Amino acid sequence: MSNFIFVRDTKGRPLSPCQPGVGRSLLNAGKASVFRRFPFTIILNKEVDASPKPLELKLDPGSKTTGIALKQSDKIIFGAELQHRGQQIKEALLSRRQLRQGRRNRKTRYRQARFLNRTRPDGWLAPSLQHRVETTLTWVRKLIRFAPIASIVQELVRFDLQLMQNPEISGVMYPQGELHGYEVREYLLAKWNRQCAYCSVENVPFEIEHIQAKSRGGSDRVSNLTLACHDCNQKKGNQDVRAFLATKPDVLNRILKQAKLPLKDAAAVNSTRWGLFNALKETGLPVTTGTGGQTKFNRNRLGLPKSHWLDAACVANFDTLEVLTSKPLLITAKGHGTRQMCGTNRYGFPTRHKSRVQIHKGFQTGDIVSATVTAGKKIGCYVGRVLCRASGSFDIATKSERVAGIGYKYCSPIHKKDGYSYAF
Repeated sequence: MSNFIFVRDTKGRPLSPCQPGVGRSLLNAGKASVFRRFPFTIILNKEVDASPKPLELKLDPGSKTTGIALKQSDKIIFGAELQHRGQQIKEALLSRRQLRQGRRNRKTRYRQARFLNRTRPDGWLAPSLQHRVETTLTWVRKLIRFAPIASIVQELVRFDLQLMQNPEISGVMYPQGELHGYEVREYLLAKWNRQCAYCSVENVPFEIEHIQAKSRGGSDRVSNLTLACHDCNQKKGNQDVRAFLATKPDVLNRILKQAKLPLKDAAAVNSTRWGLFNALKETGLPVTTGTGGQTKFNRNRLGLPKSHWLDAACVANFDTLEVLTSKPLLITAKGHGTRQMCGTNRYGFPTRHKSRVQIHKGFQTGDIVSATVTAGKKIGCYVGRVLCRASGSFDIATKSERVAGIGYKYCSPIHKKDGYSYAF
């Protein structure tokens, strides 16, 4: 079943979301109109005196993708996955820095270094990290406008570092309960890509394996732990890892190197978690938190598959949960274009000039359109983001391909540019 659809009255006040069938009936009867395509929202033609049921917005912030879920009582009625573009921002800034450094070396070779002249404010985050906070906050504010959200739940701590460093901690120092061991396992699953470190098998039950056996002086620290399937774990036993992998030097080097590496994605999440938490509190809604191990425990208890939006649904404590949707809205951050008026080649020399005119034939690059081509070599129906040209020959980026040379007369707008692309 697809997501519930959002409803607003004629004054723009959010009402309780309704099932797609109810929304379709309202549209067919002329009692409502389409207000927005993504997320699908209808607006009633009259004012309604109603008291909507409060919703709970649940977030599972991630390095690449953030899971979003809306909970009404004990039911999940809306799910979405927001894909960030932090890596693209990092690469763009790196490219800009290299071009500028090259120009400075050519033109001001003997200029004194000035990289220590600037100071950063407290709480500063790198642009690629700040993007994750701002994009998530943008969608929180959008959903608050479309739905009667009364509270927010965020997965604040991805991994319990205290428990991972000292798994034996207990008693008053750490309340050992049903979640004991879930933090370490979740960390290892993410770090070792959910596959056996020795044979790379996937989709089998994994066991936590000591790289250096405890009988040979190994510790329980996460830097000495990995994942292994049952056969590899039994075959290795308490052998030294170098002796066990003597005939596989490439595998040995990979394991020893990866064991020492920090978890990059976890570092990004841990860097932005408090920034997002403080930003969410500024919305004025009550904000509660949960841990990553707690999320996994709830997901396993309910028998739900692994996905970002279902992880969001399982954040924090609850007794029962019923998922009424199976098709989350897939949101991908695309940005709002570039303000750069002069394009350069890879050496930093100008090669092209960007026109100031952004709207061509009534369309703007980034709009989502539907094109039904009835003649020529590209007969068919295409839906996706459009790339506009002054000539009127557009490109459409669909879910699977990019189709070039579509005339503007075949295009009809579906959703105006907002910096995101959408799919199901």
